[in-house]
Amino acid sequence: MGYARVYSVALHGVAGEVIVVEADVAPGLPSLVVSGLPDAALSEARDRVRAAVQNSGAYWPQARITVNLLPAHVRKHGSGFDTAVAIAVLAAGADLPIGRLKGAVILGELGLDGTVRPVRGVLPAVLAASRAGKELALVPLANVTEARLVPDIEVRATDSLGRIIGYLHGSENLLDPTPQAPPAEAAPLDLADVLGQERGRRVIELAAAGRHHVAMFGPPGAGKTMLAFRLPGVLPPLADQEALEVTALHSVAGALPPGSGLIRRAPLQAPHHTASIAALVGGGSGLAKPGAISLAHNGVLFLDECAEFANGALQALRQPLEEGEVRLRRINGETVYPARTQLVLAANPCPCAKPGGKKLCECSSIVRRRYQARLSGPLMDRVDLQVDLDPVRSAALVVAEQVESTAVVADRVQKAREAAGERWKPAAASNGEVSGSLLRHHRFRLPRPVVRPLTDAMDRGRLSARGFDRAVRVAWTIADLDGRVRPEAADVREALELRSRTVR
Repeated sequence: MGYARVYSVALHGVAGEVIVVEADVAPGLPSLVVSGLPDAALSEARDRVRAAVQNSGAYWPQARITVNLLPAHVRKHGSGFDTAVAIAVLAAGADLPIGRLKGAVILGELGLDGTVRPVRGVLPAVLAASRAGKELALVPLANVTEARLVPDIEVRATDSLGRIIGYLHGSENLLDPTPQAPPAEAAPLDLADVLGQERGRRVIELAAAGRHHVAMFGPPGAGKTMLAFRLPGVLPPLADQEALEVTALHSVAGALPPGSGLIRRAPLQAPHHTASIAALVGGGSGLAKPGAISLAHNGVLFLDECAEFANGALQALRQPLEEGEVRLRRINGETVYPARTQLVLAANPCPCAKPGGKKLCECSSIVRRRYQARLSGPLMDRVDLQVDLDPVRSAALVVAEQVESTAVVADRVQKAREAAGERWKPAAASNGEVSGSLLRHHRFRLPRPVVRPLTDAMDRGRLSARGFDRAVRVAWTIADLDGRVRPEAADVREALELRSRTVR
């Protein structure tokens, strides 16, 4: 009979907090009580842990067992505390020596046979342990590659509770598998596949260079989906911190493939038009899970047939697009997920969607306006580039034409990004992230003759203050791609045309 404690980690979104798992074994009727705001999965650990200990050949104390998770006011979710609870109970009631796990955090779900099963969120959990000064992370074998993405902390793995018990008694070793090379990523889709759509290619290049949101309207077969799926290949590779954030989000969501390393390529999320609000922005009962907009963090959120999405789901995107994060408030507290993504919208111009466009359209003007009105003004006001794409002509498909590849465009985009990052640092890394106040700083404010097209449009009520700033950002991107120091009047006019769907 006695007391013992070990450490684990609780996750709140992608933020982790080291948790003390303490166990007290005292005389009384055999029972196990778990306190410290556990959820249902953690409360059910009583039976899982008991069966796992007994099937591992260890002695389960026949006494009153109290397990407490500190700090007690922090809610704990999931089954990742199972292994830590088992070790704490055995140390308190069966004299299991735990000195070799001093300064370690223990993660893992227990099967009834004593196997240690993988859990979600190991990367952010181990990252939190490292920041808290822990020296060792003991994780399930299936999670070891993910855990080793975190520097400055030793990682060991186990496949069973029995192996941990043997290690603490000095009769077995923890697993230290040889690092395996992550599976090779598939080559990005090539922009050279998109023929006869120069306007669309121009918009995608501008979006990539400045991190601008895009909306493309056009008949079926105009290339809207092809262009959207090729945008991630044009974007620069993710920096270390960006890659860590993206990988942590996919880990929490359970979307990280086993054995994969850091996600270095900008992610793409393309939810179906029947997706709910929770699927888009995150949610769910208990621990709110990240939605598609967070899984597209530092990447692209593509909404194909966007006019078919539920209005509430589209409106839910407005605040995350503006703030770069999602705040999910529940009765149990608030969960915050990053959501700095590029939104790409694609829609047909009308319900009939004839391949020939307006020439063959059977819809009345009222039907067309009503269909496009499903995309609200406040949402579209946040979209920098809004263009109509014409149908592809047959000559583009039958005549050999030299079209720039993704690699060529990506090189130009990279240079434009570097120019913007150098100009705005440390306030922003791209034109799409620059604040309005910085745009109007005396060093960067454009002369009145240059922005006259924007001021005229604003005075006529065709452009909002937000739209003014977004058009100026696009003008800076146009200048960066052309290698000029500052935007000119022609750049501002093009930015306004690309926002007004009037370019031809």
